[in-house]
Amino acid sequence: MNKNTPILVTGATGYVAGWIIERLLNQGHTVHATVRDPSNTEKIKHLTDIAKKSEGSIHFFKADLLSEGVFDEAMQGCEIVIHTASPFVITNYKDAVKDIIEPAVNGTANVLESVNRTESVKRVVVTSSIAATYGDAIEIKATSNNEFDESCWNNTSNATHQPYSYSKVAAERKAWEMADQQNRWSLVCINPALVMGPSLTASSQSGSIELLQQFANGVTLFGVPSMWNGIVDVRDVADAHVAAALLPDASGRYIISGGSLSLLDMGKALTQRFGYRFPFPHFTVPKTAFSFVAPFLGYSREFVKLNMGYPIYFNAKRSQEELNIQYRDIRESVCDHFQQLLDDGVIKKWL
Repeated sequence: MNKNTPILVTGATGYVAGWIIERLLNQGHTVHATVRDPSNTEKIKHLTDIAKKSEGSIHFFKADLLSEGVFDEAMQGCEIVIHTASPFVITNYKDAVKDIIEPAVNGTANVLESVNRTESVKRVVVTSSIAATYGDAIEIKATSNNEFDESCWNNTSNATHQPYSYSKVAAERKAWEMADQQNRWSLVCINPALVMGPSLTASSQSGSIELLQQFANGVTLFGVPSMWNGIVDVRDVADAHVAAALLPDASGRYIISGGSLSLLDMGKALTQRFGYRFPFPHFTVPKTAFSFVAPFLGYSREFVKLNMGYPIYFNAKRSQEELNIQYRDIRESVCDHFQQLLDDGVIKKWL
């Protein structure tokens, strides 16, 4: 890779993208960053501040994920494209197909069509998710070593059952389909677990923020379901993207996970760090009891049946061996993220 050529990062104001750009700038790269509104200086201030202190430089380009051809200008001269931009809608949507699935798939296709038009591009890194490797926790029972790995695909989610997970696997399949239709650029997909750890900006969105807010506002005071999440520190996710972009031998999919924690494990880690100032969960709710109240909390009884009571694990050895990722302690990542939400005023003290 020619270090003098710029690297395009889509969705530059995102939670993960910020840390990717931080890594690239501190390594001296020129970053082409696409955002919805480059004139909103407050929203990009954290990136411009990093650039000022680094050896690299950053240039912003206006681009809406679903507008055809808008990535062409930003991509000019780039050998590497890191595509992190994706619709983030898990709840409060009206039409799963129009609000979640089509934007994810069409947005990925839109970026890759620009790649096909840009002769300089040699490597594309797409941010996917472990949601593209499985749909429901019960599927862990069908794995050979009681863990999901890169050979696993989510074949059970759809527009009515886990539509967000379906959007991730549909978008990744679209990326591989388009990659297979040409031979100029190579594709690497990064499949992170639930991302936690400090954000570079108080305005970021992530599923982990919603979960930590529930831990802080009393929703989980009377217990949590026996459910597990693969978890990874956001800085490890950024390192994985950069390695996938710059290492010539990087290929295929990479699960990025620092381990698994149950919701109760997370509550215990938070209690150990922050004490009893917040209504962190201290016990689990029986499956039958949770199934009864689940519809009032936004979960279907089918979801509870397929996801509660099944510990899930992920094999991240490939990322350790090929991308040289050394994972941080995920309990510390959970607590560091909570502390940042406190500092930013996103979470208020309970007592």
